[in-house]
Amino acid sequence: MALVELGRYPSPEAHMVIGLLDAQGIMAVAFDTGARIAEGSIAALIPVRVMVDEDDLLIARAALPAA
Repeated sequence: MALVELGRYPSPEAHMVIGLLDAQGIMAVAFDTGARIAEGSIAALIPVRVMVDEDDLLIARAALPAA
């Protein structure tokens, strides 16, 4: 199992994406949430990476609504 980046999102959107994927049985995790806390006021500029298993990447992309 290797994790790959599905996308980068502002924190609230990242967690909504993870919830949407989880509801469809696709495991996803958020990376870089700790950096947002450590950086203080510039944290809003640091996107959260949503990561999925490489075998689930195409399914996860298809599961997300079009932007």
